[in-house]
Amino acid sequence: MPLFNRKPAGNPGEWFYCIKHNKVEEGPECPAKDRLGPYATPEEASHALETAAARNEQWREDPRWNDGEQPRP
Repeated sequence: MPLFNRKPAGNPGEWFYCIKHNKVEEGPECPAKDRLGPYATPEEASHALETAAARNEQWREDPRWNDGEQPRP
C-alpha cells in the first residue's frame, strides 16, 4: 500500500497538457509532475510545448540569468 495516496490536483474547467501521454486533458487526470498548465482553453493547452520552448528561449537570452555567459546564437 502506498504511503501517500494523493489524487492529481486540478479543477474541472482547467486545461493541462500531459507530457507523459502527449495529450490535452481537463482537470485532474494525470499527476502534476507529468503536466503543463493550467491553461484557460484546450487550444492553449495544445500549444503547451511551444509555449514552454518560447519561454525557455526568452530566459536563455535574459541577461539577468546568464551569469556573464554569452547568449546562444
